[in-house]
Amino acid sequence: MSTQNVNFENKEGQKVPSVTFPMRVNDDWVKRDTQEIFAGKTVVVFSLPGAFTPTCSSSHLPRYNELASKFAENGVDEIICVSVNDTFVMNAWAADQDAENISFIPDGNGDFTDGMGLLVAKNEIGFGKRSRRYSMLVKDGVIEKMFIEPDLPGDPFEVSDADTMLAYINPEAVQTTKVSLFTKPGCPHCARAKDLLIKQGLAYEELTLGDEISISAMRAITNADTVPQIFIDGKHIGGADELAKYFA
Repeated sequence: MSTQNVNFENKEGQKVPSVTFPMRVNDDWVKRDTQEIFAGKTVVVFSLPGAFTPTCSSSHLPRYNELASKFAENGVDEIICVSVNDTFVMNAWAADQDAENISFIPDGNGDFTDGMGLLVAKNEIGFGKRSRRYSMLVKDGVIEKMFIEPDLPGDPFEVSDADTMLAYINPEAVQTTKVSLFTKPGCPHCARAKDLLIKQGLAYEELTLGDEISISAMRAITNADTVPQIFIDGKHIGGADELAKYFA
């Protein structure tokens, strides 16, 4: 296997590598191959250095999951997350992230990533060979567009994000709305409000009482004592019931 670190080849216009992925599903071994995944479909792929790693868990994966309905509305049949991890790690990460809109593909041997020319050596942090962070749009097995992160120190995350991909597919679908909400841990109405926002494909800034902000500060801003309290583009919407009416 190659372990290039610079000058990655952009494979737009080429077919994806032909690879079979062994996977563990419901305590059984199954296989998915690239023919089944890509043939006759429009698929978004994003690949990252590793499951459970900070940027992957906090930003890269969650945003693709949030925007899944927007991608579907714009002709995407499936969103695939690929990582050079074994299937047990990928399954545990999927459960931890509750990312039901994403298909997790374990490239445990690195065959797919190597075929893409994006297998890199991360020995300095004990990872061995992993994937360069990138995303691509694949139509009927042919790569239409690739966004490959630059070769910079650390773990750059500048172009392979969900919003950049969605903007390529349909610029008018990208979120321009700014959403903030006050919440507190264990609040079922807060969970309902966040679910409503996710179903609308809206990212949000969450301000947690007792962690990031005090209830007195929230009261001064919202003139309310209960959570959640939601703001959209600076307008105070109110709680979960008011948010549901707003979207209706």
